[in-house]
Amino acid sequence: MKIMITGAQGQLGRDLQDTAPKDRELVALDRSQLDICDESATMRCLEAHRPDLVINGAAYTAVDKAETASEQAFAVNEQGAANLAKAVGASGARLIHISTDFVFSGTANTAYTPDARTHPLNIYGASKRAGEQAILHHIPDRALIVRTSWLYSVHGANFVKTMLKLMASRDQLSVVADQLGTPCWAKGLAHALWRLAEKPQNGILHWSDAGVASWYDFAVAIMEEGLALGLLDHPVPVSPIKSVDYPTPARRPAFSVLDSTEGWQKSATTPVHWRTSLRQMLCAFSRQSAPYPQK
Repeated sequence: MKIMITGAQGQLGRDLQDTAPKDRELVALDRSQLDICDESATMRCLEAHRPDLVINGAAYTAVDKAETASEQAFAVNEQGAANLAKAVGASGARLIHISTDFVFSGTANTAYTPDARTHPLNIYGASKRAGEQAILHHIPDRALIVRTSWLYSVHGANFVKTMLKLMASRDQLSVVADQLGTPCWAKGLAHALWRLAEKPQNGILHWSDAGVASWYDFAVAIMEEGLALGLLDHPVPVSPIKSVDYPTPARRPAFSVLDSTEGWQKSATTPVHWRTSLRQMLCAFSRQSAPYPQK
């Protein structure tokens, strides 16, 4: 099977390459090699490579910046997704597209199922939902949309690595405690995607790690695990605050926990609690990184 990965230098793209089965032929393309915003270039690329499956990890993910760069966000997340869907349709391939928990409003009090009503609160979420709709319009029988949440990895910039840096340079931190979701290790998601790629799938699935956390819970866990692994040399006080005390350009859902039951089943995944995945990620990170020098 020949697999094309778009957004190959992103967190998930790199973890997909790191975890790829040995019998898969990979074509891993970053933005410089394939800009999915360019419809004709996308069509030519798939015609040239003729993949059996495309895993689309290319996305505009700067949530706050998207509020003032909506044209760019929609160009990548909606039109880029549509371009890729049309090219996949013309080539006869299949598509796995990665989406987000931010397509939901956050007003629920139970985990969102894949068929739950969407209502994005910000431009990023709206652009990702528009991309989902474009894909389902063009290739409903050959596209699988996988929504995930709070993604982090040893690669790239993310909340985990940002928190470690801040904890090494500040005497105390304040982190939002009234937004609930589930952290997800990109490497775990990558393994699940490879299993989902083994047979044709279509529709929408959710896949994240197990459990629920606030950003505050997540930050405290990062500190505790960082101390245990020697990435930090002393604890830093972390205070819980409300969202209104930390205003951001983009509104975030207060509750965006995903019901991943079907996703776990179809990917033959045993659910792993987010704290366990965080520890595994930080163990891997500690092997390749020096401890953060603290004040």
